[in-house]
Amino acid sequence: MGRVPNVTRADAQAALRNPLAFIAARWTPDPRTVRRAALAALVMSVVIVVTGGAVRLTGSGLGCPTWPKCTEDSLTTTSEMGLHGVIEFGNRLLTYVLCAAVGWAIVAARSQKPYRRSLTLLGWTQFWIVMGNAVLGGIVVLVGLNPYTVAAHFLLSSALIAVATVMWQRTREGDAEPRPLVGKAVQQLVWFLVAASVLLIAAGTVVTGAGPHAGDSSEVPRMPLDWETVTKLHAVLAWIVVTLTFALWFVLKAVDAPKEPLARTRELFLILLAQGVIGYVQYFTDLPEVLVGAHMFGSCVMWIWVLRVLLSLRERPEPAPQPSAVPAQEPATSASIAGPR
Repeated sequence: MGRVPNVTRADAQAALRNPLAFIAARWTPDPRTVRRAALAALVMSVVIVVTGGAVRLTGSGLGCPTWPKCTEDSLTTTSEMGLHGVIEFGNRLLTYVLCAAVGWAIVAARSQKPYRRSLTLLGWTQFWIVMGNAVLGGIVVLVGLNPYTVAAHFLLSSALIAVATVMWQRTREGDAEPRPLVGKAVQQLVWFLVAASVLLIAAGTVVTGAGPHAGDSSEVPRMPLDWETVTKLHAVLAWIVVTLTFALWFVLKAVDAPKEPLARTRELFLILLAQGVIGYVQYFTDLPEVLVGAHMFGSCVMWIWVLRVLLSLRERPEPAPQPSAVPAQEPATSASIAGPR
């Protein structure tokens, strides 16, 4: 191990004022560490959706009937609340794990050399989405699992997944200007695919809000819509997404596109087929909880791959290294770390 630098009182004061700058001045993570930190945040953003679905599908949505405490008198679940209380409180605890993963991604991005402001901003965007969704999750409990707030809760989680996916992709690229790999017509087709996917996810929340899985064993209001009708609309949107994906793959093959967009599109098509099979099976088998949970997980994976297809249409190579003089050693004082970024 190397020598631990002396920390003066001025350094301690600077660390309190700007801890991220303090860490960045003393640690430079390996690029793989930054990529893994971004991937960990992405994985946790999916895990929190799946466990939230488990809360709903086990009827544990009001296992902790209030927020931010679990009960009026206890911060944690009690034995009287049984398994439902454990499941709901466990999902709340996972929010702290998600915060830790996002925090680790922010620290790693902030400490990378050279400093990449856009990468750090993506990390902070995730943090504020998590905070907003935590508050919205509390509102969901306080209003008794109102289906519209539940739908908003899922859509905000989808926004978190989107930002986490972009950050993960950006850790594997440089900061040069993006260079398109395909023509404008293909780019427009992919944007249609993204828009259709957003509508598909939104329609899925309406299907859930009008369906039988209310999230609790008590009487929970549902969206006043015909479930069969919204389910058929959801299926139509799914077929539109599948058709656009197949058309995109055909066009990419026709124009002899680079292998990255082709590979991501092929993977997305296979994911959509699997998701479609799960969707139809759960529809014809009266929505068993396990299949509904698998469909929610598939929705997250589908959304990630739609974004990966979009991001694969351009490349941002690392800039060529420029020869420069050896920089003078930076003194280990607060002057070198006090300035916030």
